[in-house]
Amino acid sequence: MKKKILLVDDEVALTRMMKLNLERTGRFEVFTENSGPRAIAAVQKFQPDLIFLDIMMPEMSGDDIAQELRKDDQLSLIPIVFLTAIVSKKETDQLGSVIGGNRFLAKPVKTRELVEVIDELIL
Repeated sequence: MKKKILLVDDEVALTRMMKLNLERTGRFEVFTENSGPRAIAAVQKFQPDLIFLDIMMPEMSGDDIAQELRKDDQLSLIPIVFLTAIVSKKETDQLGSVIGGNRFLAKPVKTRELVEVIDELIL
């Protein structure tokens, strides 16, 4: 059975490319959301196995979305991996890909990196 992945990022081209690349593996069903305020409803509807969540978005930050999800007993169990352009790949390596107890990936992110994190966290 395919794992369900939710991509939340305000960059439409980025989510479209990530969705295409993940679905091309044949292992994932991918849903995208480009609005922070609509992300929580998307999680409730789609019930993903894992969420990739951009930190810097207009209207509602990824951190705010994560805090809302953690208030819900069922949704709080879904692993969240933050995506950020604030931290470089070099800094990611030095920090061990964790900030405040949360996993994160530095943009631009390669499909291989996404799949490795998915395999590590939910498979």
